[in-house]
Amino acid sequence: MYSDLLHALPNVVAFANFAALVIGVLAGIVVGAMPGLSATMAISVLVPFTFGLDPLVALGLMAGIYNGAMYGGAIPAVLLRIPGTPAAVATTFDGYPMAQKGEGGFALQVAVVSSSIGGIASAFALMLLAPPLSKVTLLFGPSEVFWVAVFGLCSIIFLLGGNPVKGLISACFGVFVSVVGSDPIFGTDRYTFGQLELLDGIHIVILLVGLYALPPVIDLLETPLKTDTSNSDKLGTEPIWRTLPRMLRFWKTWLRSAAIGIWIGILPGAGGSMAAFMSYNEARRTSKTPNTWGNGEPEGIAASETANNADTASALIPALTLGIPGTAVAAVMLGGLLVHGLQPGPMLFRDNPDIVFGFMWQFLFGAILLVFLGGSLATNSFAKLLKLPRPLLGSVIIVLMLIGVYSIHGPMFDVYLMLGFGAVGYLMDKLKFPLPPVVLGLILGSFAEENLRLALRIGRGDWSVLFANTTSQILVLMTVAVIVGPIIKRRYFNKSANGPDEKA
Repeated sequence: MYSDLLHALPNVVAFANFAALVIGVLAGIVVGAMPGLSATMAISVLVPFTFGLDPLVALGLMAGIYNGAMYGGAIPAVLLRIPGTPAAVATTFDGYPMAQKGEGGFALQVAVVSSSIGGIASAFALMLLAPPLSKVTLLFGPSEVFWVAVFGLCSIIFLLGGNPVKGLISACFGVFVSVVGSDPIFGTDRYTFGQLELLDGIHIVILLVGLYALPPVIDLLETPLKTDTSNSDKLGTEPIWRTLPRMLRFWKTWLRSAAIGIWIGILPGAGGSMAAFMSYNEARRTSKTPNTWGNGEPEGIAASETANNADTASALIPALTLGIPGTAVAAVMLGGLLVHGLQPGPMLFRDNPDIVFGFMWQFLFGAILLVFLGGSLATNSFAKLLKLPRPLLGSVIIVLMLIGVYSIHGPMFDVYLMLGFGAVGYLMDKLKFPLPPVVLGLILGSFAEENLRLALRIGRGDWSVLFANTTSQILVLMTVAVIVGPIIKRRYFNKSANGPDEKA
């Protein structure tokens, strides 16, 4: 099978296929950098236009858009504290503080290099480990997937820092938002209040744009005289090869985050957002200076961007081998394969090896192109955004927000809903409630509910089914460790701090 991998390489480097990949990466960066737009939406729009194209050309466009969009989401996350994609939420934690310090250029360069490393690692996982690693997904039934979701929620609540009670309240709000709409089992309405627009639930982009875009815009408009021109001039755009030596200290974070991203990508339904949060929390936990995180620590950007890009190609491992998409983008890509008569599954590797392995090469080349296209073009161009006057910048962002949210479904109800979430986000920001648990609660809430109910239906209502096998038990222990660990650590450090005073 691996000999087919080498045989597919000449087709990928053909002019049409490689040009499609370059165009896809550039288009993906633009899409990712526009708040409210996503790789899923871009690829969904693209699929109907690929009917008359060669399959590798079409797949090259999709792979390029996917890679580019995952990095592109970091651009507004760093410069404006607006995650361009859901997976870039964790990048805002340290990226935006760095931009405020005048280090936005370096933050974006860390993001693009880390994104490229994560994408390369993910592509190699897809190319070399797809058949054996696809078997790992068979270990995760509904009960195991439920505990993975619980572990993800507990990680962001108890390891993010700050007040765990506020983190828990934020997560509960996110989980509540996730259950709005139709019941996944019985189809009954829940918390729709008679609004037909809520039957399909609340789109994550509406929540993201409201929580993360509106509060910074209000801050921009509240202080119109305080411009960022002094720092934006320093956003400076040194060549990446000059800044690379400063990044080499992140090598452990790159390796660990790539492994986390690949693992999360293989799990069906988890996605890059969960990978970024888990990687960020793990990197902060192992850091020698955890207090600097959230205040402009570039290693935080390296952790989140590596993980959310390591999720890209690895999410296709269960999709290509078992027909189980790991993410929404992978699901859309499966549709693109079907459009061209390619049936996902084990037979895909036997019947169409040139196409499937060529697709894998395109993911690898797309990740490499990020450094050249993203580092030299996107960083320099988008860094100039902070040189705009704050009121003008705020007005531009509001227009982009309204257009992006309105373009999701069309009705003005989505715009009103986004403004409502914006008001909630503004209050939470002022009251120091963390926003990331809300987002993760929305992402994992319905995910956990569906798998919990499915596990209980399989077990005929017996709750012991949730602890029935070793995988579930390991995940339960990891969850307990995440909750208890910070408490023990806090008490230990308090005793250490009070010890000398007591002796004195």
